[in-house]
Amino acid sequence: MRTAFWLAGAAALVLANQAFAGDTIKIGFVSTFSGPTAVIGNDMRNSFELALDHIGRKMDGKPVEVIYEDDGQKPDVGKQKTEKLVQSDKVDFIVGYIWSNVLLASLKTAVDSQTFLISANAGPSQLAGELCSPYVFSTSWQNDQTPAAMGLYMNQKGVKSVFLIGPNYAAGKDMLAGLKSTFKGEVKGEEYTVWPSQLDFSAELSKARASGAESIFVFYPGAAGVQFLNQYAQAGLKSTMPLYTAFTVDELSLPLQKENALGVPGAQEWVNDLPNEQNKRFVADYRKKYPNLRPTYYGAQAYDAAQLINSAVVAVKGDTSKKDAMKAEMEKANFKSLRGPFKYGKNHIPVQSFYLQDVVKDGEGQLSLKTVATIVENDQDRFHDKCAMK
Repeated sequence: MRTAFWLAGAAALVLANQAFAGDTIKIGFVSTFSGPTAVIGNDMRNSFELALDHIGRKMDGKPVEVIYEDDGQKPDVGKQKTEKLVQSDKVDFIVGYIWSNVLLASLKTAVDSQTFLISANAGPSQLAGELCSPYVFSTSWQNDQTPAAMGLYMNQKGVKSVFLIGPNYAAGKDMLAGLKSTFKGEVKGEEYTVWPSQLDFSAELSKARASGAESIFVFYPGAAGVQFLNQYAQAGLKSTMPLYTAFTVDELSLPLQKENALGVPGAQEWVNDLPNEQNKRFVADYRKKYPNLRPTYYGAQAYDAAQLINSAVVAVKGDTSKKDAMKAEMEKANFKSLRGPFKYGKNHIPVQSFYLQDVVKDGEGQLSLKTVATIVENDQDRFHDKCAMK
């Protein structure tokens, strides 16, 4: 009788623990929150928190717990933090990842544990192709897509030749490859710089000048983008070699780049003035919650990641053990994205439009980004056919 009582008590304890474990939706968020590029990670966190505000900080009635982890912009640290979130914290989802090399180092941990990972920025080509997974989604793009859109715009402008400069890591290589995949003119040369430590680009700018190229294309996010643009202007190249960019001018770098950014076009899948109602609310509420700051595409992608997760949790009525059902719901992209409607390819990379952005002075006299034109609609990454998923 005592044995039966003990067994009944143990069973009740197990059930209680299971119920307790399922009472919260646990999300791990890996990004860079220290060092020069912390401003990017902080913007992603700000926007993710705003998204949680907009859904009442609950998903299907369950409170949301977010565990933020700093990768220090280092692949080995990112991998360790991902392992902690999966093995110790036992999160339901992992979000974030600014840098492609950090994401690639962390990927196996998430996939092997069947933990859903949503990249809110990094888009290495491998993720879209041979390393695609049922458990990995993107709310950003595949790295090549944005520079490929810029290549199309340069063709429209009649640009005949270009010199390419970018950082020597996974995303840098993807970016320059993406530009070359669509640009029809001549590539006069390409230079890869030490990442992330190199912030002096005088040698590369001298090579660009000597190449005889008509223009320059660069990919430099964060502090490197500020330094490059300043040195480009100081070298006197702005009047002789037009600059085309991807991820170099944004709302985080613009206050430091100032007038140097005027006349430097970029391409992006989200710009702050996209006219849909969800985006208008996001921009207004972001500026209200974080005075003196402006939202960026980094943040918009993190906001969408929260909405994507919420759609999955609601679809399974909070039962996050139903992974197949959550995957099926996320594949629908059935939420109000800040970029407007998009769909997923079979590799879980968005099929979406890309816009030409330019720097203008707004009604307050401040520099901001403005959508100038649509470069390409419903663009699908060029690696989707290497993905084995159906």
